[in-house]
Amino acid sequence: MAIRAWTLSMEDRDRLIRAAIEAKEGSYSPYSKFRVGAALLSASGEVIKGANVENASYGGTICAERTAIVKAVSEGTRSFVAIAVTSDVPHAISPCGICRQVLREFLTLSTPILLVPADYAARLLEGKEDGVVEATLEQLLPMSFGPEHLEMERGRQT
Repeated sequence: MAIRAWTLSMEDRDRLIRAAIEAKEGSYSPYSKFRVGAALLSASGEVIKGANVENASYGGTICAERTAIVKAVSEGTRSFVAIAVTSDVPHAISPCGICRQVLREFLTLSTPILLVPADYAARLLEGKEDGVVEATLEQLLPMSFGPEHLEMERGRQT
């Protein structure tokens, strides 16, 4: 059961989910075999897709959410309305901790995050509930640290 605390049209929601599913096709995951796709909706209405890209050193791996953010930011887009994330598992998965913190840099705490199960399309065809978990960044990263904290007045060090 989803609780919505934002305004995202059903058309944009559907477009974003479909883009995340498409993005997953670009995954390079020969080691984990765990494909992930993400899609960001910019304030201007553009959809930016990202997929996870693994590396033999593992530490060099970049998640789909960060791929999408890096693509968008490096091209000058820094304002986002929502993000959708999907994988190949039959239930919704959440971004990892590093991705949540990177999202915190560019998304507001009330930004909707759509966590899409792999069987989303099949559920729709069968007339079932779509299984998408809808949350905000604040729900996924409570008590977070963000850019505004760096602007706070600091006590005097002795």
